[in-house]
Order: sequence, then C-alpha cells, then structure tokens
Amino acid sequence: MPEATPKGLTRLAFGGDYNPEQWPESVWQEDVRLMREAGVTMVSVGIFSWALLEPAPGEYDFGWLDRVIDLLHENGIRVDLGTPTVVPPVWFYRAHPEALPVREDGARYEFGSRGAICHSNADYRAAAANITTQLANRYGDHPALAMWHVHNEYGVPVSACYCDSCAAHFRRWLESSYGTVDGVNAAWGTAFWGQRYGSFEDINPPRLSPTVGNPAQALDYKRFADVTVRENFVMERDILHRLAPGVPVTTNFMTALSQCDSIDYWAWGREVDIVTNDHYLITDGRRTHVNLAMAADLTRSVADGAPWILLEHSTSGVNWQPRNPAKAPGQMARNSLSHVARGSEGAMFFQWRQSRRGAEKFHSSMLPHAGTDTRVWREVVELGASLDSLNAIRGTRTEADVAVLWDWHSWWAQGLDWRPSEDHDARERADAFYEGLYDRHLTVDFRHPEADLSAYPLVVVPALYLMTEAAGNNLKEYVEGGGTLVVSYFSGIVDEHDAVHEGAYPGPLRDVLGLTVEEFSPLLADHSVRLTGPDGSELSGDVWTEFVVPRGAETVWTYADGLTAGHPAVTRHRLGEGTAWYVSTRLGAEGLDALLGWAMEDAQVTPRADLPRDVELVRRTGESGSFLFAINHTGADVKVPLEGAGTELLTGERATSRIEVPAGTVRVVRLDG
Repeated sequence: MPEATPKGLTRLAFGGDYNPEQWPESVWQEDVRLMREAGVTMVSVGIFSWALLEPAPGEYDFGWLDRVIDLLHENGIRVDLGTPTVVPPVWFYRAHPEALPVREDGARYEFGSRGAICHSNADYRAAAANITTQLANRYGDHPALAMWHVHNEYGVPVSACYCDSCAAHFRRWLESSYGTVDGVNAAWGTAFWGQRYGSFEDINPPRLSPTVGNPAQALDYKRFADVTVRENFVMERDILHRLAPGVPVTTNFMTALSQCDSIDYWAWGREVDIVTNDHYLITDGRRTHVNLAMAADLTRSVADGAPWILLEHSTSGVNWQPRNPAKAPGQMARNSLSHVARGSEGAMFFQWRQSRRGAEKFHSSMLPHAGTDTRVWREVVELGASLDSLNAIRGTRTEADVAVLWDWHSWWAQGLDWRPSEDHDARERADAFYEGLYDRHLTVDFRHPEADLSAYPLVVVPALYLMTEAAGNNLKEYVEGGGTLVVSYFSGIVDEHDAVHEGAYPGPLRDVLGLTVEEFSPLLADHSVRLTGPDGSELSGDVWTEFVVPRGAETVWTYADGLTAGHPAVTRHRLGEGTAWYVSTRLGAEGLDALLGWAMEDAQVTPRADLPRDVELVRRTGESGSFLFAINHTGADVKVPLEGAGTELLTGERATSRIEVPAGTVRVVRLDG
C-alpha cells in the first residue's frame, strides 16, 4: 500500500463532512467565514449528492458544486471530494429495480435510505462508473482537490445481497477460486447431509433454509460479498487514478469491531492510497476511551503503521444508539488527540453544520443548531487553534510495544451457527485482552496471523478460531526465535474452509503450545469455575472450559471444580528460545491481568507502573523528532514522568523530568535530542 498524503494539505486535517446542498446558497458565505474562524483545513463534499449532480439520466448540474469548491478554494480550504455512489437517485432505481438488494428471505429492500445497493448489479456498476468519470473529468485538476472520497462506509448497512444477479456472480467467483465444482465440493465438505453439487449452476447463495446450512458455503459467501464490494471501489479508484493522476483516493473505513463486521480491512488497506477511518463512541457501559484507542490502533495497523486520517467522529452525542449522551467538556479534544497520538494526521467530524431535516438531525456537529454561542462551538475553535501547534508530528509514526493477532475471516467463521457456545464472543475476547494491555499502558499493533511478528517481544491471540497451516507455522517460528505468545481458548480449530484440522485440537497450535485438547466443555449461563495456582491462590473463569492434556507444556493453573476439575487451565510451554502460554477458560479482568503479567516477564516487557489507570502515554517518532502524548481520561490532575526533557507543544511550556496533565486534558511533549 503506497504511503500518500492529501494533495496540497500542509497542516493537520481538521474539518468535517460539508453538505451545503442542505442549505440555501446564502448560508455558504457564513459557513466559510466560520470555517476560517474555527481553523478548518479540509472538508468532505458531495458524498450524498448524486440526485443533485445527475437529476435525470445523462443530465448534469455541476454549477452549485463548482461554486462551493471555488468558494472553499478562495478561502484556503482543501476539498476531499466524494463520489456519491452510496446513494443512487430514485430515477435509477425506478429504471433498474433489480439493483436494490435482496435479503436472505427473498424480500427486496426499497428506496428511501442509503447504501441499498446490489454490488453485483451491472447497471449500478455502469452508472457508478459514469458519475465517477464525470466528476473526475470536471474536478480532477481543480486546485482545491486534496483527495477523492469514494462511496461511504462500505459494508453498512447492507453488506451482502442474495438476488439472482449475485447468485450468478457467486458462481463465477467460485469457479475462479476453485476451478471445478469438485473443488467446491471438497472445500465445503458437501458429502455431509447429501449437499453435493453436480455443476456450478446448482449453487445458489446461502438463502433462508429450514435449518442450518453449510457453514463453509456461508463463510465463502461472506468472502464473496466483501470481494464484490471491493471490486466496485477498485473500479472507481482506477477511473480516478487514470483521469486525475497524482490525487490520492480513499474511502472511509469503520475498523472498530463495534461498528462493522463485514469488511476484511487487511485486504482493503492494500487498495487505498490513504487509510481513513470513521469512529464513534459506543455507549454500552464500557470505558469508551479504550474502544477508541483500540480502533485507532487497528486503523494504524491496517495502514501498516503509516499515518492515516480520522475522517469522521462526533463533536458530542450521536443519534443512532438507544441512548445518546453528550460528550463532557473537553472530551471532544481529548478524543481527537487520542486518535492523533495513535497515528492520525488530524481529526475530522460528521458534520460541519447540524442538519435541520432527515435522519441525522439530532447528530452533533461542529456548528450546532444553537450556533456559535455554545460550548461545542467554543471547543471546536479551541481544538482547531491547538492543532496548528502539533504540525511537526505530520509524517511521524506511532511506536508499539506488543502485537495482537486479528483476522476478519476467523471472526466471520466463528460467528456462524452451531458453535459449542453462543456465549463465546470473538469481539469480547479481543476487547478484553486489549483492555488488559491498555491498562498496563502498552501500545498495541494488530497483525494478520501470517504477518512478520519478529519485531514484537509479546504477541497475543485473543480469538483465532480459524487458523491456516501457514499461520500456525508462523507462530511456531516466532516462539522458537525467542518470542512470547499468549493464546486464548477455541483458537486453531479449523482451516480456511471451516474444516476441523486433522487430529486433536488445537490443530496447528499443538506443537507451539505443547498440548492437546481432548474435548470442549462450555459452561452454562451464569456458571463459573475456580482455578488454583501452585501457591494456593485462586482465579475464576466462566463461559468455557476444556480437557487439556499437556504434551511438553507445564501446568501453571488448574481447574479446582467443575467437570474439568484437576485438569490444566493455564499452561506454559518453552519452545526453542521462546515461550507460549495457553488459557482454556474465559478469565475476567483480574485473571487476564495476572496472565499478561507472567507473559510480560517472559517477554521482558516492562509496563509503565508509574502511571495511573486511564492515563495514556503514547509516542510518535520520525524525522521531525520524538513526541510523547500524555492523555488523562481521569477526573484528577496527574504528573506523568518523562524520559528526558522537552517542550510541551500545546502550551509552549518546558518540561523536565515530568509533565503535569490536568484532569481530562492532553499534553504533547516534543522531546529534546
């Protein structure tokens, strides 16, 4: 993936989605005046404007967009120009109703929302290519153009269609992937339940059936849906590259595991010129700043460590959750700078001016309904001014301490029907292990299971149900070479076709972990088990237990009760120069903290024990220097120790051995030397 930056943008990105078509043209001058007051450097334009740009087939009205882009340019504001292909006009659907997606039960969606698209539909693809071509021809050399923004949030709200067009496309994809129908039969295990296919024409999408269908077919359909959507992005991207060379192309991801589960972002990260992301706090009782940090780390990892851009988040409350609280004073800036600490080249929002109509009229914005005499507006202006002082961080990279393995294909496979326990949740384990590392003040890179892991002293596998032989060999080589590995239960179970690896569980992890698992023994709801250590201390687990048989591994903790009483619960295996840990139950926060502590000792990873809980310390480094972000999510002032002296960029103050970080604020120290 090439490392690019928005063309002509010489400062951090600050602004948001700008939808001037929702307002009389008389408002536009005021918008731009206030953007300058707020320090806006870039806005996203035209994302939902197809019906205005092409009001009838082949009839175009670019005059209003010409005036908007020219006005922004005259005021020094760069443009992230959208292709509006997420919202085909109603005339298109009336002419091509089959472009509306079909559900598994055969019901077809209707026009009236957004993202209602069958991505296999040839008429949609042709229309999307045409409007993209029209935009590229007209604006490709406009001096305001910083980058192209293709579509919007691929994968939501509709990630897969089950219509006849998709069925035909699926068959072509299967033939390309497997060569013959016998190859499909072998991969899907169709001998089970008499599901064998005689030709590709026999195969349909996994539509509604009386009971559970073929899991390998369902998994492949998830892959197919992701590939199909990505084909449309690549089609638009290639048009833009050809007609507007030198202008980077992106689309806004939603990498947070809480927000999108249908896109393989490892694959998508290789297709965009700049990785961008949308992130919104999920109000589910969790510590929202931990989810934010995790999403930012995951986005940076999808960018392979390169700087990326936060293209959307909210100034305050959103409108699409059951309960949508406002952000506390100072939280917007803290959230924004948390993303910047973890690699973003700025902070942008949905949206500039709060809508008066439509589904998102209660979603917060940079310019609220109540105008400029508001807390939100004052905080927007303050944040815009502060970002200028951080310009030196552009191009630097965030330094990580440890790695977590994650694979969207494994997540898809684990989420299929008829698994040993519906209470085992891959996202929950990923969240839990990440939070354990976060609470030890470690910065995390996410990595694909087959990626090079040699740079990390500690690698954590929270949930990797699907594991290829190549991934298993990769982890074995990592440990033999001196790495420390931590693996959680129900990992290494099936191959890429959802077939159980031959022999005992956990398949390709048997040798590296030094054990086998004879049988799973999931727990009933609200049941738990006790674990005892060699010194008599106790931990507890729930959801899951296993009958573990050590085959070289030492038992560290043992089940004290339940069906697996007397069997190993946590093991440690020395292999080559490294060590592999395995935990066969769902540990709570206390148990995970203990496990990670032992593993960190093996890995010789030293946590920042001198930092309070919910205080982050993240470093970005590059040719322009080394920058330490101290982020205080607590309600009390804290003093953060420094390794050396430096200058605090937001206040201009000198800092020596420590820096004071007031409650709810951020400090950024440019270290000397």
